[in-house]
Amino acid sequence: MTQPPPLFDRAALTRRRARARTEALFLHHAVIAEIKERLAEVNRTFTAPAIVTAAPDLWHEVMPDARIVGDEETLDLTPGAHDLVIHSLALHWANDPVGQLVQCRRALQPDGLLLAALFGGQTLNELRTALAETEVRVMGGLSPRVAPMGEIRDLGALLQRAGLALPVADALPLSVTYASALALMHDLRAMGETNVMGARDRRPPPRQFFAEAAAHYAQHFPAEGKRIRATFEIVYLTGWAPSATQQKPLRPGSATARLADALGAEEYSAGERPGGGAD
Repeated sequence: MTQPPPLFDRAALTRRRARARTEALFLHHAVIAEIKERLAEVNRTFTAPAIVTAAPDLWHEVMPDARIVGDEETLDLTPGAHDLVIHSLALHWANDPVGQLVQCRRALQPDGLLLAALFGGQTLNELRTALAETEVRVMGGLSPRVAPMGEIRDLGALLQRAGLALPVADALPLSVTYASALALMHDLRAMGETNVMGARDRRPPPRQFFAEAAAHYAQHFPAEGKRIRATFEIVYLTGWAPSATQQKPLRPGSATARLADALGAEEYSAGERPGGGAD
């Protein structure tokens, strides 16, 4: 059976990450701060954490005792060795995101916690629109220039597919302003977050392409001070390794009290309405 080509060119991703600059990794700092807050709200002390990340130096400063591994297709994690696994701002580049989450689940001890952060579907929607509309107008066609990002509902479903219990998905949008779309694209290169889709157009675009895209961006997505706005939606996925000690949802029909009694409300049969008679 013929396998479809991978969505992302991981060799190109590795090369571009190698050129990333530490001062441009502000989104990684934001994710680290958010995950620290979420862990503080969990009534649990974690003694054997592991972190999957493309920014190991940043995480080593925060959790020096954690096992830190790269987001390779096969994660260098020992099954059942960890009570906490953090997958930090890398899952959106996975050719097999479910497989990544399955590997994280297998690395967890029973009732261990997985926290994953990744870019969601609203990320760079302004840039995606500006590039697409400019490409159609200037080049008469359309090619993938901004990687697709999953919507929160679909991303939450990945947790269940990976066999994790008590799954929760939520999103935090971050709005950032730049002097221009060209400054935004320069920052994306400095982050190591530029286009590495396998189907990307490798031909150089016409000279005026990016200038026209920047003008389109400034016209349609302005911010105060003659700047432009850019959205980064960070989705957080939370799930637990299954355990017999976890709370389980009640079976349908197993309730011992009626909701109407608990609320002190009068209950009506189907078709009836308050004030008399049926429809």
